[in-house]
Amino acid sequence: MSMGKITLTIDDRQVEARQEMTILEAAKEAGIYIPTLCHHEKLELFGACRICTVEIDAGGRKMLVASCIYPVEQNLVVKTRSENIDEIRKTILEMLLAHAPGAPALQDLAREYGASETAFDKEPSFCILCGLCVRYCAEVKKKNAVAFGDQGPTREITFIPKIASRECWNCKECFALCPTSYLQAAFFLTEGLSFPQSSASAEG
Repeated sequence: MSMGKITLTIDDRQVEARQEMTILEAAKEAGIYIPTLCHHEKLELFGACRICTVEIDAGGRKMLVASCIYPVEQNLVVKTRSENIDEIRKTILEMLLAHAPGAPALQDLAREYGASETAFDKEPSFCILCGLCVRYCAEVKKKNAVAFGDQGPTREITFIPKIASRECWNCKECFALCPTSYLQAAFFLTEGLSFPQSSASAEG
């Protein structure tokens, strides 16, 4: 059942929203752009990349929040751009670019926020751990062929060969969600190493 309507202010515009919405959803419905990398409308809220950070004023209490997970409130005041917000997004992008240099989605945002690929010195993994592939496969496809492996700094995306060999060749829907080209390369590498015969037949 839909809850009632509330009014908030986003970038000096009064916006009407449903109470169950997030700031990101309310802004999108009002035609106000907030960048995202780990958000997808079909998936549960996640809040991993924080590129959608905005500044809110809730009754005089100012905070920086991830707009994709923060719920709207009556009379909430939201800023989607400011010097502080832009600097935060720039830093986030520079950290992500260290992991995935050359990723088109990151490059577009880097130009917008003046982010540099060389600000942080890290060995590229070409994955930004947005989790879109893992969550889509689990929540939408119900297959669980992709998973997070390890924890902390060694965390990575991995295909589960036994499931992937059965499900992924006829799906590959998660490829289009990946902000980098890592996912497609990782799948073919995993498939080729684990099931060389099925990989060869698919390429043929």
